[in-house]
Amino acid sequence: MCKGLAALPASCLRSAKDMKHRLGFLLQRTDSCDQGASHGKAEKAPSSARVSREEARRWAESLENLISHECGLTAFRAFLKSEYSDENLEFWISCEDYKKTPCPDQLRPKAKKIYEDFISVEASKEVNLDSITREETSRNVREPTPACFDEAQRKIFRLMEKDSYGRFLKSPFYLGLVGPAGGEERKGSRARTPASNWPALVSQCA
Repeated sequence: MCKGLAALPASCLRSAKDMKHRLGFLLQRTDSCDQGASHGKAEKAPSSARVSREEARRWAESLENLISHECGLTAFRAFLKSEYSDENLEFWISCEDYKKTPCPDQLRPKAKKIYEDFISVEASKEVNLDSITREETSRNVREPTPACFDEAQRKIFRLMEKDSYGRFLKSPFYLGLVGPAGGEERKGSRARTPASNWPALVSQCA
């Protein structure tokens, strides 16, 4: 029998009392992590989980480095939610979870849900795919395999890499994590998300 789904990466952000703490608490706190799973399931990460400035700076090397790190994934997700543009990342996470499905008989219902949530014309969180990829994915879902979303997932990853990833690296939240040595905003430049919005943003990840 099939028992459960593979766990999604754990998230590592907790609430802090003021803006300074909210920007720096990933560097200062060593706490248990609450699960940021897209399907509402949760598990605790080791109590020693934390992120250093050096680790945070490596997130700027590639999007893969960012979202393969549990705290990086949580920070990026929170940033996208602040812009109301988290559907691409949620689709990517859903595809990763789908590929880890332990039983073949679970593929069809999970593939159908991903398609209805992110790809169909009536999807509530429709992602931006070209018509060819959308049609190819639609055909794949009829006879689902672990790889049926691979091309769509690859396209969405590239889209995030060219668009939202760059905005995240320029955001006051990320710049606050890496500190002055990790880069400072150029004079006169502005991130799309005002710094005043970050307290509410971070609290979403607690």
